[in-house]
Amino acid sequence: MLWHSNPAAKAWRTTAAPAEVLAFHQALDGYRPTPLIAVPVLAAELGVGRVLVKDESQRLGLPAFKALGAWWAIHRALQDHPKTTELVTATDGNHGRAVARMAATLGLRAHVFVPAVISERAVGAIRSEGAAVTTIQGSYDAAVVAAAAAAATGDNLLIQDSAWPGYEAIPQYIVDGYSTLFREIDTEPDLVVLPMGVGSIAQAAVTHYRSGVAAPRLLGVEPTSAACVTASLQAGKPITVSTGRTVMAGLNCGTPSSLAWPVLRAGLDAAVTVEDSEALQAVEDLGAVGISSGASGAATLAGLRAARDRLPLTSSSTVILISTEAAS
Repeated sequence: MLWHSNPAAKAWRTTAAPAEVLAFHQALDGYRPTPLIAVPVLAAELGVGRVLVKDESQRLGLPAFKALGAWWAIHRALQDHPKTTELVTATDGNHGRAVARMAATLGLRAHVFVPAVISERAVGAIRSEGAAVTTIQGSYDAAVVAAAAAAATGDNLLIQDSAWPGYEAIPQYIVDGYSTLFREIDTEPDLVVLPMGVGSIAQAAVTHYRSGVAAPRLLGVEPTSAACVTASLQAGKPITVSTGRTVMAGLNCGTPSSLAWPVLRAGLDAAVTVEDSEALQAVEDLGAVGISSGASGAATLAGLRAARDRLPLTSSSTVILISTEAAS
């Protein structure tokens, strides 16, 4: 287990995402806030007052939260690039499917690049939305490079949550889109536990909770085998790590987003890594209480368990786990 903590994080402040993001989502067909589910058995296990799971297993007709960011980003980016005919992205699964769904809705083509480690089931789900899929014999990072190259020609537009110098406007739109998830939460927690990946959803959480009065602790979780954010926090600078296979496919990322990095460095209280076996146990335990969660979403429960003894939680504490996807 890797661990990093920042005692100064709670005092850091930033500016909230634009208010019109929530209004955009509320106007979409099929929008409804996802549930915040109390799980007393987990609260008893962990010795806290309440454990609440933000269940993103059904969001805007898709089995993950990703449409919140992708659809807002597409909406905003097409205002800047109205001649676009094809949307291009790289994905470990759910983001690419969300991009493909909106492309089809708008009558645009979609081209999705995926790493070779992605499951055939995930590829099939993306193709079911009408997208062309190209498999890259390499990591998620390699798929991002390939997608960026493909988007550099014609009237193509890259819709990517990973940011790097020179490509930050659209990733920021994606992060802004995720703000709706946190604006739906009407409980003031003591701790919020987040999956990380390239860091975009964690960036959205830090932005939300460090722009208001309440300042809960924020814990980020990622696989030990793809710990790009935790390793970067430990090093004090963004670094790239090697990745392989993990059941937490949506978190199998080797390089932090350049947008997420400074926000997480300043405003994330702690980061922890978990093993595949711990994530799979969390999938099973959430399933036992009626919550469908894939390994990337259930990683937050695994991370809370791994970090429990290092966190200043009491028998009256409220903990929110962000479960980002349904079980596949």
